[in-house]
Amino acid sequence: MEGDSSDSSNTKSIPGIPKAVFVDNVDEFMNLPENSGGVEKVLRRLDEQHGKYKFMEYTLATKRRRLRQQIPDLARSLEMIEKLKMQKTDMETKFLLSDQVFVKANVPATNIVYLWLGANVMLEYSLDDAEKLLTSNMATAKKNLECIEHDLDFLRDQWTTTEVNMARVYNWDVKRRQAAKASS
Repeated sequence: MEGDSSDSSNTKSIPGIPKAVFVDNVDEFMNLPENSGGVEKVLRRLDEQHGKYKFMEYTLATKRRRLRQQIPDLARSLEMIEKLKMQKTDMETKFLLSDQVFVKANVPATNIVYLWLGANVMLEYSLDDAEKLLTSNMATAKKNLECIEHDLDFLRDQWTTTEVNMARVYNWDVKRRQAAKASS
């Protein structure tokens, strides 16, 4: 993947997610000045980096879960706006009052709707304005979900690379110790 300029989405920098560099030559890697503390120190640093990737993955997965819940809610709200726009007379409906409790209600024809904006804030909108707002929110949520999915893919690549690096350094150390033991 690295060096492939034909797919710019793969080389795109992800803010806040450090890129893991694949250790191709372990001998050269272990001779770098920052690795002078020994194998244990290098493995500890790689394990710490792996843990950070896992935490970032948890955070992004939580955001993804929230967006996956939000998108159907927005779709249902948009569907209701369409029904209200088409309604010319009173409509009888049932709505959820609390868990397992539904209430019948008569909804008169209307040109306004109230939307929860969050933080205990509800505002009145015309049906057209509400539809524009919800459509905009839906587009933003879908775009954010797409970005989070891309970030999660990138993150999985980084933690896999880190795991491979840890295994390569550990195996290098085992071979080094075996060679030292055999030559003694």
